[in-house]
Amino acid sequence: MDINTAFSLGIILLAGLLSAKLIRKLRIPTITAYLLLGIAIGPSLLNLVSSGILESSGLISNIVLSFIAFSLGQNFSVERFRRIGRSILYISIGEVIGAWLVVTLCIWLIAKQPFYIALVFGAIAPATAPAAIVMVTREFKAKGTFTDTLLGVVAIDDAWGIILFAFCLAIAKSMAGVHGLATDTVLTGIMRAGIEIVGALVLGGVLGIILSKISKFITNSSDLLIYTLGFILLTAGLAIHFGLSVLLANMVLAAVLVNINKTSFKFFDALRAVDSPFYLLFFVLAGVNLIINDANFLGIIGVLGCIYVFSRLPGEMIGASLGAHAAKAQNSVKKFIGLGLAPQAGVALGLALIAKSAFVNEINGVSVGGMIFSTIVMTTVFYELIGPICTKIALKKAGDIQ
Repeated sequence: MDINTAFSLGIILLAGLLSAKLIRKLRIPTITAYLLLGIAIGPSLLNLVSSGILESSGLISNIVLSFIAFSLGQNFSVERFRRIGRSILYISIGEVIGAWLVVTLCIWLIAKQPFYIALVFGAIAPATAPAAIVMVTREFKAKGTFTDTLLGVVAIDDAWGIILFAFCLAIAKSMAGVHGLATDTVLTGIMRAGIEIVGALVLGGVLGIILSKISKFITNSSDLLIYTLGFILLTAGLAIHFGLSVLLANMVLAAVLVNINKTSFKFFDALRAVDSPFYLLFFVLAGVNLIINDANFLGIIGVLGCIYVFSRLPGEMIGASLGAHAAKAQNSVKKFIGLGLAPQAGVALGLALIAKSAFVNEINGVSVGGMIFSTIVMTTVFYELIGPICTKIALKKAGDIQ
């Protein structure tokens, strides 16, 4: 039958809610349920998604990624950085650099992929899943220095990862000739990355100041929600128009807001009241966009996925451990903090979707963007299943749970 957009939205929302509740009984993460649902109702199987929804995937992705980035920006307050201390700062930076470096080298040298593709995979690798880690610590009532450090690191490492991704993506696009210049080099890519990052910082900063100044005229909750959404989408739209990082611009928007507005919490609370359906749509559509009916393609992403899986966690563990040593953290933190950061979910998928839209070129008949995105979808399912187990093991080894 001819599937219309309203019908598709109804199917996605209701089936998403039902699948999440059913699969939760099997102790499988909600995001995994959404991804599997997307695969089932997508073009490869039941084909219950309208062309209108598929064409709107980019818009929905940009909206949700803007929500994610805005929420992450809340962690970048001066007060928080004073409170968390150098241990969490060093570990989070070390984990990001370690995962990025190890995955990049393995995809480049072992998988024999072009360096720009390896660079993108490496930049996605540091992303973690704060919700999964928080869930494990609450479920097992974990308490102690290790738990406090783990929660502190997971609160800010995605933000460092977004900054790194924005930089690496600009370099990778130049190396791949995405900008259309045959003379593009790594040097021009670095220059372009600098421009994109500085531009996003300026855009987010200016709009953050404006948002805060005008907010005194907003007097009720419904107006506050409209106002907050308006600024998030305005920031995203201007970032897209000027070729800047949507994620970084919205993260800076929130970071400036949280540092200059004493009642900034109300903006984040307003967003949380409406973001759930958007997140559901985002993850289901990630599954819909996954290609599963091309044997050759599946073979390629299978190899890449294995290399990514078996290089990401060691990279995180090495980097986080080096950061912990530099900060002179306690021994349990030095040994197990990297293992506790294993879960990976929403932010990684968001970064992969950005890469998918950025790289429309092909290598040996295979879409580069599609290859990156599909690989990360597959590995996200793996890390959503195995990650919480790793976090539990780390907490137990550190002595924070019995």
